[in-house]
Amino acid sequence: MGTRGIPLDKINLRLILVSGKTKEYLFSPNDSAGDITESVYRNWPSEWADESLPASNILRLIYQGRFLHGNVTLGALQLPQGKTTVMHLVPRENLPEPNNQGQLKKDKSGESNCSNCCVIV
Repeated sequence: MGTRGIPLDKINLRLILVSGKTKEYLFSPNDSAGDITESVYRNWPSEWADESLPASNILRLIYQGRFLHGNVTLGALQLPQGKTTVMHLVPRENLPEPNNQGQLKKDKSGESNCSNCCVIV
């Protein structure tokens, strides 16, 4: 067993909602971000009953300030097994496009083309 009784072959995810509520789940290194959000969506915790569940499955994970695309696995992120990792869980329909400069693309008017962007501080 790892810390706090976490199985050594599992990763304990502490998911945090925008409201600050948290819930912990055990996942395997082979589970993808899409698997995790689907599992949480299908088994929405009773402790989060007063949170608004999105009409469709648009939950996204944020790890170290970056949105995780659905096919990335916990193992690919090199998360420590037998320990707890913290991620944020947010509703969002689309993921931002990767940009080498790390800033949003601007159209000719100088306006950002992202109407629903999040900044993680």
